[in-house]
Amino acid sequence: MGSIVKALTGVFNPLAMPLASAGIVPVWGVVRHTGRKSGRSFATPIALAAKGDAFFVPLPWGERTDWCRNVVAAHGGVIRYRGHDYRVADPLVVSAADATPAFPRVIRPVIPVVGIKSFLRLRRVDALRSAA
Repeated sequence: MGSIVKALTGVFNPLAMPLASAGIVPVWGVVRHTGRKSGRSFATPIALAAKGDAFFVPLPWGERTDWCRNVVAAHGGVIRYRGHDYRVADPLVVSAADATPAFPRVIRPVIPVVGIKSFLRLRRVDALRSAA
């Protein structure tokens, strides 16, 4: 990931985290994951949509982002969505054609315009007890 992207996420993530954690914005959530090398726990605000037993997370920077690589290496993690925590597993990179129908109709036309071509699909394993 380029230094500009890292700088932007360094500014954006701390600002977005409270809103994403609270579930106030319906297309924002948080993915909690464990570092592949460090073993440390991380939380990253993300955009996402749910459909059936799956979450779809856009990968605007591609699948080489640290959080995506961590989730894939660990075969899952925890997603906080609309104020609830869900254990997720079976990460799989899918196309925009597979993921776009999960998003609200108003957002669907924006996906190709901003150039998002891949998404991480995560299967919802169960709901965890969540603390507000």
